[in-house]
Amino acid sequence: MNRRVVITGLGVVSSIGIGKDEFWKNLIAGKSGITPVTAFDTTEHFTHMGGEVKDGRASNDKVPTPVRNLYSRATQLALTATKLALEDARINNLENSVNDIGVCYGVTTGPIQVIEKINDIIIKKEKPPENLICQLPPHTTLAAIGRELKILGPNYVLSTACSAGNYAIGFGYDLIRLGKAKIIIACASDAFSRISFTGFNQFKAVAPEKCQPFDKNRKGMMVAEGAGVLILEELEHARNRGARIYSEIIGYGLSCDARHMTTPSVEGIVECMRNALKEAGIGPEDVDYISAHGTGTIANDRTECAAIKEVFGPRYREIPISSIKSMLGHTMGAASAIEAIACALAIAHDIIPPTINYETLDPECDIDCVPNEARRYTVNIAMNNSYAFGGNNASLLMKKNNS
Repeated sequence: MNRRVVITGLGVVSSIGIGKDEFWKNLIAGKSGITPVTAFDTTEHFTHMGGEVKDGRASNDKVPTPVRNLYSRATQLALTATKLALEDARINNLENSVNDIGVCYGVTTGPIQVIEKINDIIIKKEKPPENLICQLPPHTTLAAIGRELKILGPNYVLSTACSAGNYAIGFGYDLIRLGKAKIIIACASDAFSRISFTGFNQFKAVAPEKCQPFDKNRKGMMVAEGAGVLILEELEHARNRGARIYSEIIGYGLSCDARHMTTPSVEGIVECMRNALKEAGIGPEDVDYISAHGTGTIANDRTECAAIKEVFGPRYREIPISSIKSMLGHTMGAASAIEAIACALAIAHDIIPPTINYETLDPECDIDCVPNEARRYTVNIAMNNSYAFGGNNASLLMKKNNS
């Protein structure tokens, strides 16, 4: 378990950009990807905005048209992000290393759009086509990545709701440390869904116009879609091929609240962050930036801030803590993978993305949320927090690789 693991490639599909460069440019510019929903009619819903990937760009040119007909939108998002990440890592020829490459995939709803399509067909008393039925199981995304790229190494699906991306990264990190693979494609995706949009609207958890994490007048989250992929690589393997290194993963922590299906627990989040710090062998004083789960709901932001105060003590006011969900919305299972990409880029560029739409201080959330404008700041160690329904918590730690 003493092998070191680094990040050598990044691929992202989101409402604010496709590809690492476009995503980062818009992220530090504080651009919002929240627009009126076009995937379905929202007339009967309470809200009408979301973080969709528009203009057919979900699959881009990375997924040929014949292939698109075989795969769900969540799979297309994941395939596009995977190919972008491999290009960014300059891994062009997989033929000689397919047995040393694995895939860890995180997901919340997965092919839920397929269920919606089948439901519409059944209501019309028609027979669903076989290609839709074959898209239903969540593992089909994993299988598609293996099939399209001819990858023969270990592969796993982790469905831990909105922390699934961090779980996939953490599991991939362990596989490399155990010598089970040289390279892991740590991937997470979810597509924009009528079922999810309706469900969160019924919870009254969706903001009508904008997401305002940590703001006193915050009104909720924004449902979104996207995919994030990080190429994890054993350090010596990366060095030997002259790979560019964004950052090094130094540990992660997990916990389960074992308490409530939707309401987060301060104790569970505290345990999660402390587990991550312990595994990484660092203290609270060593963390330079926290990428918050920061959904913009009353309960989540209040609970997360309370947990951060308990773990970091009086220093909590000094640590920049931002939520990029304010810009691209909540991409469900993909969220923490995309946020891990933002952390890797923050470390590489020493720039912290902002929390946009921030207007009014909430005394319960009196953190430095990097309001409205990106900030130049030296980031040696970043913590990426993700807390999911069911109390599935995951915190990931990464640092600059100076060796």
